[in-house]
Amino acid sequence: MKHLNIFTGALFFIGLGFMCCNNDSVGSADPENGAPSRPVDSDVELYVTTGHKSMLFKQLPLDYCENDPMSPYEIRIDPDTRYQEIVGFGPAITGSTGYNLQKMTAEYREKILRECFDTEEGLGFSLVRISIGGSDFTLGEYTWCDQEGIDFFDVHPYDRRDVFPVLKEILEINPDVKIIGTPWSCPRWMKVGLDGSSAYNGWTSGRLNPACYEDYAEYFVMWIETMETEGFPIYAITVQNEPLNKGNSMSLYMPWEDQAAFIKVLGPKMQARGLKTKILCYDHNYNYDNVAGQENYVVKLFGDQEAAQWIAGSAWHNYGGNVSELDNIRTLFPQKEIYFTEASIGSWGYNFSNNTLGEFESIFLGTMSRGGRGVTLWNLMLDENGAPNRPGGCQTCFGVVDISSKNYAYESIERNSQYYDLAHCSKVIKQGAVRIATNDTEITDVKYMAFENPDGSYAFVAVNRGSDSRKLTINDGIRHFSYDLPGNAIASFRWGKTE
Repeated sequence: MKHLNIFTGALFFIGLGFMCCNNDSVGSADPENGAPSRPVDSDVELYVTTGHKSMLFKQLPLDYCENDPMSPYEIRIDPDTRYQEIVGFGPAITGSTGYNLQKMTAEYREKILRECFDTEEGLGFSLVRISIGGSDFTLGEYTWCDQEGIDFFDVHPYDRRDVFPVLKEILEINPDVKIIGTPWSCPRWMKVGLDGSSAYNGWTSGRLNPACYEDYAEYFVMWIETMETEGFPIYAITVQNEPLNKGNSMSLYMPWEDQAAFIKVLGPKMQARGLKTKILCYDHNYNYDNVAGQENYVVKLFGDQEAAQWIAGSAWHNYGGNVSELDNIRTLFPQKEIYFTEASIGSWGYNFSNNTLGEFESIFLGTMSRGGRGVTLWNLMLDENGAPNRPGGCQTCFGVVDISSKNYAYESIERNSQYYDLAHCSKVIKQGAVRIATNDTEITDVKYMAFENPDGSYAFVAVNRGSDSRKLTINDGIRHFSYDLPGNAIASFRWGKTE
């Protein structure tokens, strides 16, 4: 703790106001299009982003207070009441992301990857999602076994060219990054029509042929083993991206009955090969895409004990329904893990303030308050045209960051709302942190959450959706500090690291 050296009562209160409070007016838009500001030496790491961009992940000085708390909003954290462990936060490393990154110079590419993944000087992203084969953001439609017969399995050249080099650089920067893999489609020769009997040879739609369950399970196992041989350990796989979406450029319709039956083959095969990779189910929207008979998809899977024994948890998207759907999952199956794995932003109704604050509240706080262990968002980097992308996929998406295809310069990078949402969590909530309780002080328009990091430090994140500032006092039982959280803003705090 830094001690105040103030000798008069008047100077004490003047100094106290400066040491314990920082207002929106202190900051200004950061250089380099919203890149993180230079480090500030103070008791508390404080980062602030405002919806009107006066501060963009701006680090401000904030020290402990020595007087009794004066704020009407005192939040006491309770590290003895502990919830789930946090795996991390990060973006998808798609083929399109890899393509754009490799158009940059090596110096520029290292600079943006260090900015995102370095745990000390950067934001410390620690969880990424990749596609198993092609997706709507790769340079083509493909799997790793497009010729009929599992003996033809091999790394696809697009992944070796576009994805592997970027993953290698990321893991050199942060070896603790965990990878979630997801297929958009099985090989076409494994498909049948939606009626389950007719032949089918399209990338879009179709169902997995039960006669190919063994081969497809072997495909997953070989993919995981190959990735690990290449130096990319796989933390988890989901069985199918958006299993109820028949219309994506690459897709496979997999109702819960099909997924349960396939997992009963996949789980034992993974175990027999000694794989520790987690199996996550579902990987789709809160409202089950309103598909008749597929309501409570995850509940039905977890209710099938033969399938559920192999499933570590579920994965979710937010393109339909509400995060409150997770309440039911958490109540019925508290032992199952929860991850949020995909959200896109794009030209449809994009508003920096609404997207940044709204998605921070619904995706990050909304998921973690319901036991969520990690969040991945879609596409680390696209160009200014939302490209490269595939016909039939999203043509109007933004990346977490966008870069100019005219020069692929670091200075041309535009950091979008998802960048700041990820930054505010990953910078202060370290991999392996545990969510801890607070005294649940009710504050109009403000939502917040506390964590204890593996190094003994505490993290606290808060969003103020109202137009007026709120003076928060955060008290860990030993130290406390206060901050005027501006209206329409996010703030992240970290303090108390054990040396």
